[in-house]
Amino acid sequence: MLGYVLAVDLLAFAVIAVTTIAVPVAAHDWVRLAILAGGSMVHIEAARGIERLREVAAEGIPYVNLKGMWTFAGALVLPPALAAMLIAVTYLHSWFRLRRVTPHRWFFSAATIVLAAAAAACAIATITPDDYPGYPSGPIGLVAVVTAGLAYWFVNYTLVVGAVLLSNPEGKAQDALGRLSDQLIGAGSLGLGVAVAALLLHEPWTVVVLLLTVLGLHRALLVDQFQAAARKDPNTGLANTMFWHEMAGKELARAERTQLPLGVLYLDLDHFKTVNDTHGHLAGDQVLNAIADDLRRELRTDDLVGRLGGEEFAVLLPNTTPSDTTLAGERMRRRIEVLKIKVTTDKGSTELNGFTCSVGAATYPAAGKSLDEVLLAADTALYAAKNAGRNTVVTAPSIG
Repeated sequence: MLGYVLAVDLLAFAVIAVTTIAVPVAAHDWVRLAILAGGSMVHIEAARGIERLREVAAEGIPYVNLKGMWTFAGALVLPPALAAMLIAVTYLHSWFRLRRVTPHRWFFSAATIVLAAAAAACAIATITPDDYPGYPSGPIGLVAVVTAGLAYWFVNYTLVVGAVLLSNPEGKAQDALGRLSDQLIGAGSLGLGVAVAALLLHEPWTVVVLLLTVLGLHRALLVDQFQAAARKDPNTGLANTMFWHEMAGKELARAERTQLPLGVLYLDLDHFKTVNDTHGHLAGDQVLNAIADDLRRELRTDDLVGRLGGEEFAVLLPNTTPSDTTLAGERMRRRIEVLKIKVTTDKGSTELNGFTCSVGAATYPAAGKSLDEVLLAADTALYAAKNAGRNTVVTAPSIG
């Protein structure tokens, strides 16, 4: 890991040294640098509260932010020396005003952006050498900008994913690759960077108008992201208990209107405490994550599975009859029964199996006329399954 980080840092220094000599700096370039640096600082100040929380929440996965709109614009319209200066100013200001990560992590992040910007600059200079720094209008300019954007994204993304994998070799590859929604945010920031660059080339002072627009969109986007995050259990990614009950209430109201049945399953892992006691809580979390993934695969698009706490899960099955609800519970029970999960403990990797679960099933309106009645029926059926010897499905009786 240390060798990888140092190699990236040294390569960034080498790129700056070579490109600084190769491309001269004009007077108007300094004006563009000042506008981009100022816009970046205002942007960071306006969104720093939300960004600090996002950076903490993204620990262990690639962290995507909107600083790329300024640094990518700099890669398009500034000579490499000033583009590197813009990146340094932007990341230094961000380090002071947001969460203070360790200096080597900040330096590595800035180095990856320097190399990404250099890749974008190479693409622009290769396709439209007579217009660089900058790019022409028309189809050739579009091709140059799109190619530069792809080069910028690929270099930065590859370097960051490599660092995440090396720093946490036992982590999930999926986590290292990050979320698709975050990559879309990153792509959007590059698109905004193109808009900033275009304004700098033709109407530099109208960047202020774009900045105001971006600040509004940025805050709305991130607030929506946090609302979505608040609905999820942090360990498994399933719906948390509050969101699951909220959706259960809405689905029952819809079932009342449409006169369609609604199934509910309560599922509790049997003797799960022995996993934590024998292999540790980290292994227990890995088992819960694997079981959560398996439950998702068993569900239809409209179904919703949530974690109620500990080793207890709840499944919402819209438009599902009592018999189909019981069958769904049986399928989940059988999936868990044959599940083999590889976990990492302080003694190394090991494979765990022999998991079982008890399931309580209830259906609206057969088992209850209200949400509370249906959930109580499912809970009572769950305890009946445990008292019957566990590893079984018990369906709540019809209220007649």
